[in-house]
Amino acid sequence: PYPTLFRFATNYVDAANCYKKSDPKEAVNCLSKAIDIYTDMGRFTIAAKHHQTIAELYESDIADLDRAMQHYEKSADYFRGEESNSSANKCMLKVALHAAQLENYAKAIQIYEQVAANALESSLIKYSAKEYFFRAALCHLCVDAVNAQHAGEQIGRAHV
Repeated sequence: PYPTLFRFATNYVDAANCYKKSDPKEAVNCLSKAIDIYTDMGRFTIAAKHHQTIAELYESDIADLDRAMQHYEKSADYFRGEESNSSANKCMLKVALHAAQLENYAKAIQIYEQVAANALESSLIKYSAKEYFFRAALCHLCVDAVNAQHAGEQIGRAHV
């Protein structure tokens, strides 16, 4: 049954690629069907990548940042479940960016600070923690000066 299911999923992805430029909503529909098949098969990394593609379609072609954020979050969940933390963080940074654009600063702050804390735990990416704490501080500034001061104290504690 898996080769047949895999073929169906691949056909949906091919159809989505055909629809991307002419009918992005139908492309999303096809990718959603492919995701359902891939998740049923336990192929979560592929499903995560397709959620990311859907998010990009909502971001650029359909202009629905709320839905883009939802799909980036689903993508991040799947990536995290497959221990692909770098890809998960990349998706969550997109969620934070869009949350800030939609003036949901609390959500953006929480994500930026979490990604920064994760970065501090890795010798390879610890230097990017300052940037994420800085982005969180900018969001704090948008909320009020007191929150920005607390964010500044966190940056000072980062010792990066």
